[in-house]
Parts: sequence; C-alpha cells; structure tokens
Amino acid sequence: MTSELAAPPALSTPAEHLFEHVEPEIPPAENGTQRRSDEELREIYEVSRTAREIRDGGWKRIGLQFPDHMLTDAPRVVQALNTELESLRSSESREGEEEVHREGEPRPSDSAAKTTRPSERIYILADTSYSACCVDEIAAEHVDAEVVVHYGRSCLSPTSRLPVIYAFTQHKLDRGAALGAFEKEYPDKASKVVLMADVTFQDHIQGLAAELHSRGYTQLVSTEIIRNPTGRIPNRKLVSPVANSPPPEIELKEYSVFHISTPPNALLLALSSRIQSLYIFPTSNEASQQTNTQRLLGRRYARLLALASAGVIGILVNTLSISNYLASIESIKKQISAAGKKSYTVVVGKLNPAKLANFAEVDGWVVVGCWESSLVEDDGNYYRPVITPFELEVALAGDDTRVWTGEWWGGIEGVTEPKNRPEKAQEKRGAGGIEVGVEGDSEEESAPPEFDLRTGKLISHSRPMRTVRTVTQDPGETNGGPASSSAALALRPKAELAMVNGVVSPGAEFLRSQRTWQGLGSDYVAEDSTIIEQGRSGVARGYTVGADEERR
Repeated sequence: MTSELAAPPALSTPAEHLFEHVEPEIPPAENGTQRRSDEELREIYEVSRTAREIRDGGWKRIGLQFPDHMLTDAPRVVQALNTELESLRSSESREGEEEVHREGEPRPSDSAAKTTRPSERIYILADTSYSACCVDEIAAEHVDAEVVVHYGRSCLSPTSRLPVIYAFTQHKLDRGAALGAFEKEYPDKASKVVLMADVTFQDHIQGLAAELHSRGYTQLVSTEIIRNPTGRIPNRKLVSPVANSPPPEIELKEYSVFHISTPPNALLLALSSRIQSLYIFPTSNEASQQTNTQRLLGRRYARLLALASAGVIGILVNTLSISNYLASIESIKKQISAAGKKSYTVVVGKLNPAKLANFAEVDGWVVVGCWESSLVEDDGNYYRPVITPFELEVALAGDDTRVWTGEWWGGIEGVTEPKNRPEKAQEKRGAGGIEVGVEGDSEEESAPPEFDLRTGKLISHSRPMRTVRTVTQDPGETNGGPASSSAALALRPKAELAMVNGVVSPGAEFLRSQRTWQGLGSDYVAEDSTIIEQGRSGVARGYTVGADEERR
C-alpha cells in the first residue's frame, strides 16, 4: 500500500513564480447590465491624462487602486492604459528619430531617454474594501509599485512614502435639474452661496458657476480642488466664477453651501460650525434636503463625554499610509498620560464591534486615521464608544474648562501635545510609572470627586495612573523633628495594583481581578489531577486502544 519516496517533496515554489505578472482578462458583461463603450471608459477614468503623468514621471511599476464598486472595470482600464502608454512610446520614438534626422547626429534628449526605458507594468490593487478614500501604500509595496493611481473618491490626505496620481473619475450630471434646484432654493439673486461638489462631480462646477453668474447671482463663490484637508473648506479653495479674477476674501460664516452629491458625514460635521447652512443636491434617487447636523453633533458630544471618565483608552491605528501618523500617535499618548489615564495601541484594519469587544478592559477608543475614516458612523453596536482625536482632546479637558462650541474635526491634523501644567500643580512620577503627588492626605480625601456627566454616578477609576501617592520630603528633614502625621509615608499594599516590568498595568489588573478565564493552566488549582490512561494509537483509518488492540 505504501511506497518509498524517491525524492523529498517540494515544499516551496520557485522564486520566479512569485508575483508573476499576468495580464488581466476582461470578463464578459453580465446579463442585464449595460457595458460602457471604450471611449466612455477612457473619459470616466481619465486614461489619457493618467498615461501622460506616468510617462512624465518615468515610473515603471504602477499600482491601480480601485474601490470595490469599480473593480469590474479594472481589467478594461488596464488594457486602455497599456494601449495609451504604447501610443505615447511610439510617438516619443518618432519624435526622437525626427530630431536625430534634423541634427544629423544623435544627442541625448528627454524624449530619446523615454524610448529606451522598458515598458511599464501595471498591477491592480484589489484588497482595499475599508477606508478606500486613502491610498493603500501597504498593498502597493507588495508589488514594489513606484506610484499609485487612486480612482474614485479620495480624502486627499498626504501620503508618507509613494507618489500618487488621483483620478477622481468623471460622472454625468443633470445640469438643468441642478440649476433649477439652485434657483428654487436661492430665489434672491444677492444670496451669498458657495458652490461645491463631491470630487467625482468637480468637473461640472466651473460651467455651473459661470451659468449662474450670467443669470445674476453676483455673490456666488465657486470652488476648486486642492490638497489641503485642514483648509476652511477641506480640500477646496474659493475662486471667483469670473475668469481671471482674484480669489474672493469672504466671511465664510455668512455664506450657505450648495453641495452637489451627498457628502460624507465627516464633511457635514466639519462644515457645521463654519457656514450658515448647507443644501444638498443629490445625484442619486434621493430627495434634495436641507441638512441639520445638530442631532449628529449631539451624538458625538455624548460619545466624547463617555471618555471623560474613562480610565483606559485604546488608540486604534487603522492607517499606515498617512504622513505624520507616528508623531500623532505619540502626541495622543502624551495627552492621555497627562490626564492620568492609561493607553494601549492597537493596529487594526477594518473596524467592527466583534474585534473591539475582545478588549473588555478598554473603556473607550480613539481612531488614528484620515479625516473621513476616523469617524465611525454606525457605532450603536460597539461595546465602547469610538471617537476622533479632536473629540479626545475635548474629552480630556477638565469639567471646568471643557466648552462645546460645535466645532468638529475627524483627522489627525492639528493633534498637539498637552500644554505644560503650572509648576505648583505638577506631579512627579514615582516607581512603577505612577504619578505621585505632594499631598499628605489620602487620595480619597484630597482628590476631587469625579462623576459621569451622563449618568451622574461617581467614578473612582478614571485616572488609574494616579492612584498611588507618596511623600516628597524625608520625614527626618522636617526641621530636625519628627514628621507630622500629614507628611507620613503612606503607600498602598503592592497586591492592590498589578504591575508588568515594574510599570502599573490597568490591563493586567483587569485580567487578574475581573476576567473569569485567564488562559490555559489558570485553573490548575481548582481542578484535581487525574490518573494517566493509555491513549489511542494507529492511523486515522482505524485507531487501536490498549494492549488487546481493540479497534475503534
């Protein structure tokens, strides 16, 4: 039944088989779906402009990042890009030959250098289901891409390593309906309105603004896309609808915004305190609406108040591509530490309630990501609240200094280190990484009580890193006499606080005191040992037990 192996089995594949470049096949159109024409596809995905930028940049390995709903067009886009790049190479080759023919002898030139380079290789990055607005540099590095072409909506957050070509894609718009909705919403020709759109409809803004200006809207302000998430309007600059006119200087609070296509909630919250009102002209079958973000802002304020009394805060890192994310994480850690709280850093991809529920010791989470993806919108099923870095800064402010102005931001831009406290209020750190104070009274008597502002309950664990106090002056140095009772050394028993490598660990304390199951072998005291029994032997086809080899 068995035969000896003539050679050891191959347990690995040859190196040349790794990431072998295969041209993607174009799938046939599904029944009931209308297939875009080649010309329409080239226009939507801006194939000509993308190919020119690739040739100008001299990149040889290109990664194409598509959101999920555009992946069906990815093979055709690759084919169109390859065709356009081949056409550009042929054109540059002819130009180089003509230049050599005119000069009589070859001389180095940019066009000649381009023709000597090997052809480009294009890879489809198809694993960015979550936070597709950000550039996925990790997926691009898997294929050693030199540049990423990002298709669809984008938060335009600055990247940390790779250059990016943005192709927002162009979509059709019912201009007549948009103009009619604008005139219906703003019948007064002197209305102060900012006209803007989602990045996928931005190419219609200039024409709409010119048409509205010709109809008598003299206070109309248009917008253009720039890469500046922290601007007055994120990733937009204000421009005049009149050609060759200087950019207008306006008080944005006096203006309403007419927005084409439904914006993300992060943009709604960011604009809520900066503009007078916002009107949305939907590009789908939804009805037009005048937005009211007060209810959404109220929900965000309730979330951040939960972290005001939290003792352990988790830092969720869901991006490794945004520039300056490491410095932002360190600043957030310092903010949490300055408030006397403990932080734990967790790197996670796609957020969901099940993942975060595994960390029961964490009282709340702060997301480090782009200004759009840091906002967890459907957070009703999460075990603990999830907030943004800006909301965390508000939550960590004292009850006497916390002021809710309605201002909101979702990204890591603007994250700062905590300001130094006055010298008389500063506390030193003792052994174990715990903050120790100079007060002689016990913590329960000296520390002000802290309450959960949502429930009114007294909170005793909101600052776990400030639970041990010691004296700063040696009792023998008090004027040569005995120390007063208020300055006597007072330490809690070591058994009350769990420590890891000499540092107080609220996570270890939670594991020791509250978790019912603490890992394999943790129940050896409660369980009695048993007698060793003979086990089974044999193969999976039929085991035998004992000396009589009874088959089971």
